[in-house]
Amino acid sequence: MVSSPKRLLVGSTEPYSGKSATLLGIGLQLQAMGIDVAFGKPVGYSPGDSEADPDLDFIATTLHLPESRFYPPALSLSSKTIEHLLAGGNGSGDHSLKSFTQSRGESLLLLEGPGSLTEGTLLNLSLPHMAELIDAAVLLVTRYDSILLVDRLLAAKQQLGAHLLGVIINDVPPESAQTLETVVKPFLEQHGIPILALFPRSPVMRSITVGEIVACLHAEVLCCPERMDLMVETLTIGAMNVNSALRYFRQGVNMAVVTGGDRTDIQFAALETSTQCLVLTGQIPPATPILERAIDLEVPILSVDSDTLSTVERIDELFGQVGIHEPAKVRCIQDMVATYLDLPRLLTLIGLAPVD
Repeated sequence: MVSSPKRLLVGSTEPYSGKSATLLGIGLQLQAMGIDVAFGKPVGYSPGDSEADPDLDFIATTLHLPESRFYPPALSLSSKTIEHLLAGGNGSGDHSLKSFTQSRGESLLLLEGPGSLTEGTLLNLSLPHMAELIDAAVLLVTRYDSILLVDRLLAAKQQLGAHLLGVIINDVPPESAQTLETVVKPFLEQHGIPILALFPRSPVMRSITVGEIVACLHAEVLCCPERMDLMVETLTIGAMNVNSALRYFRQGVNMAVVTGGDRTDIQFAALETSTQCLVLTGQIPPATPILERAIDLEVPILSVDSDTLSTVERIDELFGQVGIHEPAKVRCIQDMVATYLDLPRLLTLIGLAPVD
């Protein structure tokens, strides 16, 4: 167990495992129990050349944390700052995380770690090194891909040692749930790796917004620009005859349909089913009746100059790799933590008693 003050470092075995969502869900659940939590991230990371970490403010705001319960990063990294470090030959070094070892009176400090076990090695701030520096217990999140995840969790145990408090296996498909529960979980428990939750695969958590598709494709929005917050759960290609397409579309839920700008028949069929947006390829404008029907139904139409195959590939890469900033995702992770996480066991392992 970790000595007081209590620090729980939430890390992951690979990027996009669900680390940020899990931390947020746990924070909300603990607050609902009356536990005083704080939040911080020792090393901030930002996409591109921006200095802003997109998740930091969102998590702090969603948890309604006062300034005294937010621990800002000791340093922030972007591709630009990393390039600067490499060019100067100052990749490694000692970076003080002292501020994360000094409690401000909270019962538990939730810390978001790097995106993998090796990320941060350049700065001697990988997840194992960070846990050692601030004497934190580590809750590790890993995304299910196959039963071979056992290997990476055993390797993580070797690297983290006594700091590894437990593991959450995320994105578990229904067909693998029983094997994980009856075979994998007992095996890992026998090897000193507590499995605290098996989170099932969730279309909501893997979903993306129409606005994120627009940004990814640099698409032109032809109608309904106010509907960029619509959630897309599935991606469908409209390249067959209209009768087949209609049967296919009726099986989908909250779809983005990618089709040629000249396929008016497919576009009409998509608009009559559960479609959140139409993505028209080839930079061919839609017919006026299509545009009018989309406006009536409040379904955005996007236009791109790329071909259908490359457009689909680029959108498909987005699924499961986007943020948690939508209210639907916050509600979903709250429900999953409440339903599937063994919270009493987690609190016991931390050494933290729930508030009566």
